[in-house]
Amino acid sequence: MALKIELVKSLNGRLKEQIATANSLGLRKIGDVTVQPDSPQTKGKINKIVHLIKVTEE
Repeated sequence: MALKIELVKSLNGRLKEQIATANSLGLRKIGDVTVQPDSPQTKGKINKIVHLIKVTEE
């Protein structure tokens, strides 16, 4: 199973850690979409920036 992650809020003014987490998922601009494996590592990253993204199962 995979997770489709979309960045829906801006990274401007966010903590460096949150920006780095979004970048590690491949999210740089609003509207960017990436598909990631459903793993504990991915879920940990999602939990750090859950207020900036939209997640759907694929």
